Amino acid sequence: MRIFKVSVAAATVAIFVAVAAPAVADEFLGSYVARITQDDKHASDGYPLDTAAQMVRQDRASWHKFGRGDAEDEGDSWFGSTEARARLERMLNRGGAMNQATRRAIMRGQPVIRVDVYRQSVRVDILAN
Repeated sequence: MRIFKVSVAAATVAIFVAVAAPAVADEFLGSYVARITQDDKHASDGYPLDTAAQMVRQDRASWHKFGRGDAEDEGDSWFGSTEARARLERMLNRGGAMNQATRRAIMRGQPVIRVDVYRQSVRVDILAN
């Protein structure tokens, strides 16, 4: 019976480590704040964007590539290149980056968002609508 208890305890620890390890490995790098406006809802060449991820990416293109921003926009040191912004969009499309309410707020309104940047992921939250 004692061997069974030790095995269950060892299995429990192994599961905890396996679940916790990815969270620990994804190092927090910092955050930035931005307002998503109508300008961010259109690509640089004018066509309308379809997703919240594209709109957040466009906000960073406006900031870095064109030097334009809204009053609430802050700079970041991660998304200055076209390749980095493409990676941002891929991370934004992953589960956990934005919940449905956040996606809707970006698509339908002009919210102020906070983007928490990690080495392998991002997390977007609404600060104000």
